[in-house]
Amino acid sequence: MIDERLRAWSEDELGVAGVVLDVVRAPAGVLSHDGARVDPTAPETVQLAADLVATMRVSPGCVGLAAPQVGAGVKVFCVDVSAHPKTRDHHGTFVLCNAEVVEASRNEKAREGCMSVPDFTGDVKRATRLVVTGELPGTGERVTFETNAFEARALQHEIDHCDGLLFLDRAAGAHAIHARKTYL
Repeated sequence: MIDERLRAWSEDELGVAGVVLDVVRAPAGVLSHDGARVDPTAPETVQLAADLVATMRVSPGCVGLAAPQVGAGVKVFCVDVSAHPKTRDHHGTFVLCNAEVVEASRNEKAREGCMSVPDFTGDVKRATRLVVTGELPGTGERVTFETNAFEARALQHEIDHCDGLLFLDRAAGAHAIHARKTYL
């Protein structure tokens, strides 16, 4: 089930221009700490949302970016899997604040990479069907939606960042971590 409000969302609603930020890399401390909840209507949250989208858009192959990856220890992230070849259903570009997984099912193992861990990829088991809830930046409007497949994987990856986890923390062990063969 595609949530039409989420699909209709655009960074234009934020009313501010995003600035491209530097992406921090592991082992930066901000990547391993549980992020703080935010007021989605606060001006600094709205600016961060715009900055995350701007940074994601200039980063080749990037399908999501969380606040801790740009040095902000808060629960905000953006996702856009629409151009990825593994995508089925999707909601386009969106930013969520204080997001949580409400339901998860149908686990599947797949390879993941991360801009904050540029030299490695990992095999990670994640749910392929999700129900997620969160707040839209700017309005604070709460959305609850279903997603699946690749978008579900991307959402879990970004929510993990907001909770202080990297995909490396979810891999089954050293045998599931691989040197990245293609650099973006």
